[in-house]
Amino acid sequence: MEHVNPGALAQSASAGIGEDIYDLAARLYPICRSITGDGVRQTLDMLSDHIDLKRHEVPSGTQVLDWVVPAEWTVRAAIITGPDGQKVVDFADSNLHVVNYSQPFTGALPLGELKAHIHTLPDQPDLIPYRTSYYAPAWGFCMAHAQAAALPDGLYHVEIDAELKDGSLTYGEYLHRGQSEREFLLSAHICHPSLANDNCSGLALLALLAKSLRARKTRYSYRFLFAPGTIGAITWLSRNEDRLHLIDHGLVVSCVGDAGRPTYKRSRRADAFIDRAMAHVLGTEPGARLLDFSPYGYDERQYCSPGFDLPVGMFQRSVHGEFPEYHTSADNLDFIAPEHLEDSFRILTGVIDIVEEDWTPLNLFPKGEPQLGRRGLYAALGGQKASGATSMALLWVLNLADGRHSLLAMAERSGLPFSELAAAARLLVEHGLLAAAS
Repeated sequence: MEHVNPGALAQSASAGIGEDIYDLAARLYPICRSITGDGVRQTLDMLSDHIDLKRHEVPSGTQVLDWVVPAEWTVRAAIITGPDGQKVVDFADSNLHVVNYSQPFTGALPLGELKAHIHTLPDQPDLIPYRTSYYAPAWGFCMAHAQAAALPDGLYHVEIDAELKDGSLTYGEYLHRGQSEREFLLSAHICHPSLANDNCSGLALLALLAKSLRARKTRYSYRFLFAPGTIGAITWLSRNEDRLHLIDHGLVVSCVGDAGRPTYKRSRRADAFIDRAMAHVLGTEPGARLLDFSPYGYDERQYCSPGFDLPVGMFQRSVHGEFPEYHTSADNLDFIAPEHLEDSFRILTGVIDIVEEDWTPLNLFPKGEPQLGRRGLYAALGGQKASGATSMALLWVLNLADGRHSLLAMAERSGLPFSELAAAARLLVEHGLLAAAS
C-alpha cells in the first residue's frame, strides 16, 4: 500500500509561501470584479499564470436551477461633480465608489435627491462601504459618511457610464487528477472587487495550493473552482449534477489572510470526514473555532442545499460579517499579512494530508502486545525525530488496529496528532505487524 508522507504538502511549499500568496492577492486587489464581466476574466487570467485553468462562459438568460444567468455588467466610469465643478466621487479612485451592478445614469440632481442614491457607514464615517444591486435594478454611489455629511447644498452632476446587456457568466476550474476519480472540491468566490481578505486572499491561496499539488501524486483528485458567489455556485451545480456523486470532501475558502483565529463551519451533515479532519487540525490551533452549519454564509449553503447535501464546509479566519473591516474600504492590503496567509495554507495542507494518508489498518498480531524491542522498533523511532512516530503512537495504532478504526478515528480517540499515528502505522507495516483491513 502506498501512502503520502504526512506533512509532505506543507513541506513541499517554499518557505516564502505566505509572501507568494500575498503578492498574488496584491495583484488581484485593484481589479473591479462583479458576478459577471471582464473583471472576472482578468482575475482568471492572473490565476492562469499559476495553474492551467479551464474557463467556462454561460450565456445570459440560461436557466440554472431556480435562477437565470443575469445580463453582463460593464462599468467604465462613475463620477459625481459638485456645484463648484470639482469631482466629489470618482470610480477611478476606488472601485467601491459605485454600487456594484449599478444601472447607467446621467443627470443633474440637487443634494437632497442625490443623497437617496449615496450609501455610507455612519458608524464608520471614514470608510467606503461595498454595496451591490445584482437583482434589484438601481443606481448609486458609496462614499465615506464624513465626506457625504460635509457636502454643500447645490446642483450635482452625476454620470455612471455602465451597461447591462446579454453576455455571459464566467467561472474557472482547475482539476488536479489523482489516482482515483473521487474528488475534493475547493471553492472560492471571485465576484468581490477591491476587498483584500474577502476574497483576494482566498483566490490567491487556492491558486497557489493548486500549484503546489501539481508535482504530487495523490490518491484523490482535487477540483478548484473560482466562481461568482451564489449564482456561480448554482450555475456550476446545475451543469455538473451528473458527477456530484464523486465529491467526497469539500471546502469553501474565504477571508483567510487576516489576524483572526482560524474558524471552520461544519457541513450540513455535521459529521462528514471533512468536518472531522478540520476539527482535528484546528484542535491544535490556539483559539480556533468550530461552528455548526447554518444556511447563511457563502457558497457552502449552495453545496449543502438539501437536494445536493454535499460534504462541504467553510474555512475562514475572522468570520464574515463579524469584523469591522468587512465589506468596507478598510479590507485593504494592510488588513492581510503573509504570516496569516501562510498559516491558512498550512492548515489546508494539513487537512489534505489527512485526506491522503487516512486508511484503516489491521493488527497482524492482535493477541497481546507484540514484542517491539526485538523487532528494532524502538530504535527505529530514532529519538522520535527521523520517523515522526512516538512510542505511544505505536501502542495506540496496535491497540486500535482492529479493522474498524481508521487513522483519523485513532487520532480522535487517542488525542495524538494524526501525523504521529500515520508515521507509526508506516513503521508497523515495514516491520510486518500491520496490514490494510480488507
